Amino acid sequence: MVRRVAVIGAGAGGLVSVKCCLDEGLEPTCFESSQDIGGVWRYTDSTDSRGVSVYRSVISNTSKEMSCFSDFPFPEGFPSYLPHSLVLEYFRMYARHFDLLRHVHFQTTVLSVRKRPDFTSSGQWEVVTEAEGVRESHVFDAVMVCTGHYQEPYLPLASFPGIESRFKGQQLHSREYRDVQAFRGKRVLVVGIGNTGGDLAVELSRVAAKVFLSTRSHTWVINRVSEHGFPFDMVNTTRFKHLLEWLLPSALARRIRFRKFNSWFDHTNYGLASSKSSKFKMIVNEELPFCLLSGTVVLKPNVKEFTESSAVFEDGTTEENIDVVLFATGYNFSFPFLEESVRSAIDDNRSLYNCVFPPQLEKPTLAIIGLIQLTGSIMVGSEMQARWVTGVFAGWNKLPPTSRMMAEVVKRKPPAKRNPHERENLKMSFIGYMDKIAACAGVKPSVLRLLLTDPQLALAIFFGPCSPYQYRLVGRGRWSGARAAILSQWQRTLQPLRTRVLADSSSSSSGCCRMCLLALPAVLTAAFLLSKYPQPGWSPWA
Repeated sequence: MVRRVAVIGAGAGGLVSVKCCLDEGLEPTCFESSQDIGGVWRYTDSTDSRGVSVYRSVISNTSKEMSCFSDFPFPEGFPSYLPHSLVLEYFRMYARHFDLLRHVHFQTTVLSVRKRPDFTSSGQWEVVTEAEGVRESHVFDAVMVCTGHYQEPYLPLASFPGIESRFKGQQLHSREYRDVQAFRGKRVLVVGIGNTGGDLAVELSRVAAKVFLSTRSHTWVINRVSEHGFPFDMVNTTRFKHLLEWLLPSALARRIRFRKFNSWFDHTNYGLASSKSSKFKMIVNEELPFCLLSGTVVLKPNVKEFTESSAVFEDGTTEENIDVVLFATGYNFSFPFLEESVRSAIDDNRSLYNCVFPPQLEKPTLAIIGLIQLTGSIMVGSEMQARWVTGVFAGWNKLPPTSRMMAEVVKRKPPAKRNPHERENLKMSFIGYMDKIAACAGVKPSVLRLLLTDPQLALAIFFGPCSPYQYRLVGRGRWSGARAAILSQWQRTLQPLRTRVLADSSSSSSGCCRMCLLALPAVLTAAFLLSKYPQPGWSPWA
């Protein structure tokens, strides 16, 4: 029976794992190598430390109502999109409220996690730690690894001939970037157009002599501010839209999505994306289109090679006098402390059952938390994983037989890549993944049942944002404040904007209610069709 649990890392995933252990009556011990909580959200000027930190100007890509832990909303006065300082303050409030810090051992590095000799019967692990030069061995019944996937910089230098042998300028990874001061007046090439690459290109354009942004992927750019000024994720991450995407043919759904993206600006004209491409990614950036339009950022294709001072691109063009190459090429995950037999079996999150459990273990007492990429908040996904995992440890949630878990993992494994240097987009649907894990944990809400017992709430969770509070309505860990949090989430979103209140006779909330009521027959029809013709592996109602 699991009682003592080791939690490795005190970032968002580690904190919520400690809290979920306590909720299940387990005894967590959290080991954090640094002197504070927060993980990547704890900003530091230093680039020498082993940990990864956000850059100074970073703003969250997901809104506060869609990013909070499910039983602890962000303060009403916090803005919808948050700088790193407010995210860290929220973590501190969370840790104080649930008294988590007494379970955290700071400046303690985990050196190794190995199976005990009797693992096949006990499922126990030997964890060796080091603090202030003193090594100590511990025995735990289970281990939750919460180090995330922002660990080792991914630098594909072999894909860029000349960058090491000929190029005389400066090269660095975005992990080393903190602010713009060192780039003033320079010609900078940013390689990679993920969220970080887009952010840094825009920020550098304010002080650099010229900024070039190189990409080989089709990229759709999303504005954080959606219709009527509301956060994009609150408007678009809804069960109603998720159901529509599931019902529509994939080609039609993709066409509708691309048309909506192009309603802001034509991505093909800007060289960013073509609606004919089946492989694409999305980034959040309000300023990049204007920077491209004003010429302060110039979009370029993939780099073919580097000379001493220039970059030659795959379209044959050359940009001279490049001073700095900034690689925004992402990160690799690594678990150097895990024993080789376990570590070697984890290629990516598809090697794990539901992106959490290594399926080959004789006992399910090791869980990887936060090794996911979602179309929504990773913090929220990590909390759901932790709730499920601690339920498994406590005996409330059951896993399928090993053979079934292995078969599921094999099914998700992709065919061999044609280009070994091409990184895959492993993002999963936020609602799809959350509902899947919530069903495993017994906390997935039933829209159909709520329609019969609480129609107002049912309409709010179906047509409104799929916010984390929905997963506190039923099951273990049910929160009495969940209903009120759902019905008041728009109020908390608008509250920080009430610094100058203007008289307005219109009522958006009443209009929304009327629209939801008009759509009620459609909801009931969909419920009937799905119950009459169930689809394997997916249900928005159960």
